[in-house]
Amino acid sequence: MELDRISIPAINQFASLYLKQEAPVTDFFHYQLTKEDVYRQRVADLNNRSFRRELLADCIESYMETLPKSEMVAESLRKLKDERSTVVIGGQQAGLLTGPLYTIYKIISIIKLAEEKERELDIPVVPVFWIAGEDHDFLEVNHVYVENDQMVEKKAYPERMLEKRMVSDIELDHQQMKHWVEKLFANMKETEYTNKLLCFVNEAIDRSQTMTDFFTSLIHSLFSQYGLLVIDAAYSPLRQLESSFFKQIIERTEEITASVQEAQQIVISHSFKQMIELSPKAANLFIYENNERILLEYDRERELFTGKSGSVQYSKEDLLHLLECHPEKFSNNVVTRPLMQEWLFPTLAFIAGPGEIAYWAELKKAFELFEMKMPPIEARLNMTLIERNIVSDLQELNISLPSALIYGVEKEKEMFWQSVRDEHFHELIASVQASLMDHYDMFEERAKQLHKGTLPIIQKNRQFHLQQLQFLERKTDEMLERQHEDVLSKYIRVQHALKPEGAPQERIWNIFYFLNKYGFDFVDELMKLDYLFNGDHQMVKI
Repeated sequence: MELDRISIPAINQFASLYLKQEAPVTDFFHYQLTKEDVYRQRVADLNNRSFRRELLADCIESYMETLPKSEMVAESLRKLKDERSTVVIGGQQAGLLTGPLYTIYKIISIIKLAEEKERELDIPVVPVFWIAGEDHDFLEVNHVYVENDQMVEKKAYPERMLEKRMVSDIELDHQQMKHWVEKLFANMKETEYTNKLLCFVNEAIDRSQTMTDFFTSLIHSLFSQYGLLVIDAAYSPLRQLESSFFKQIIERTEEITASVQEAQQIVISHSFKQMIELSPKAANLFIYENNERILLEYDRERELFTGKSGSVQYSKEDLLHLLECHPEKFSNNVVTRPLMQEWLFPTLAFIAGPGEIAYWAELKKAFELFEMKMPPIEARLNMTLIERNIVSDLQELNISLPSALIYGVEKEKEMFWQSVRDEHFHELIASVQASLMDHYDMFEERAKQLHKGTLPIIQKNRQFHLQQLQFLERKTDEMLERQHEDVLSKYIRVQHALKPEGAPQERIWNIFYFLNKYGFDFVDELMKLDYLFNGDHQMVKI
């Protein structure tokens, strides 16, 4: 593998300015990454707080107990118990077959930054991946994309979820999942690694009870040798550990909402778009009742916490009592999840995607409300995997790699097509069609006056001639496409590889395509590369 870097603007203006560490964006955060001593200052700030590291490590160890044993994971758990320990943390939903590539890149970012900061600061720095198993939008995680007959095709897992059930509560139908995986692999070209990879996935299915278990098992198998700790936000013992902070959230619900709205006004005043949709009544908590995850609001006049359309309602005392008895029923929303993470973990750095950076900017005052600071936020590594045949295609098409990464090649493909398409022939067809339609208009006008019974016949003939002209036009294009199939295929191949569906590669494609083609060592080869956390786009030539 060969690593190169280019500068590509982030998907939103806010994230682009953050990557450059420019004002006013830097004012919305507690730490500026350009300051030389930023991480030593962060360590000093963490040392002024207390964390229940041993209980946290025990909780994570309990969660990971069913996974294959790893000495490096055991070492990370030992390090986490050290009173000097810190963590580099990031999270994601539990996508099928690990989800889009950016999930893998986020994990690589967590591990690489933890290794870098441990060397630099000479303290234990543990990589932690926080799985958002509490999320209930199954449609966001129930699919992967494959390339089929020069088309990008979405392959969704067939099971439907009618309830707003947490992904961590969706039980795995082992046979159905194996059947879906087998059909998915049938879309890939069989290689020397295919059968072994299929066994690898089936073994992960066999040791999993839920969708989140399946995700966790795959992630652990790919990254355990790097000491990655994983924890599901919906894990019941973790909720027990979090209950005292849930209590603070309940008791200060109005203050939290007011603090976020105050910060949002500052962000908006600088002409940035508000990222978090927040009702003035937001309680910033979900409650889990009857397999439904219900977002709570606080009705100040009635002093009640209520669900949408009055589906549930609790007094503050009732809610606190429920928390004491059943903390597993509580979960955070987009506002309180970062607060809970900061309260729970001695976070040296948080690894964020572009969208996350923008919404964290609206949380500064909420952190201050609890006398905490937002950790330094490092953008996850943005990467594109570039296979050799794609490099060759670009050279033959005379298109630069940076241009293809940023813009795709659809425009160049269309220009090529227009250059070889027989425009004169199409103009002749259009001319014949226009003339023919004019004559049919005259036929119809005459028929309305003298022969109304012939109108249906005339209209049927009009439609027949239109279809025949369209057929002629289509067949002419198909003949030309076959003549230029080699060049057109290169454009399609490049577009699908680098900018599928007009989106960055990392948002569409899945790691299993590359594992199937290059083997199990592929992730390890990615881990060997020397990445820089400077906002550049990482181009990995395979």
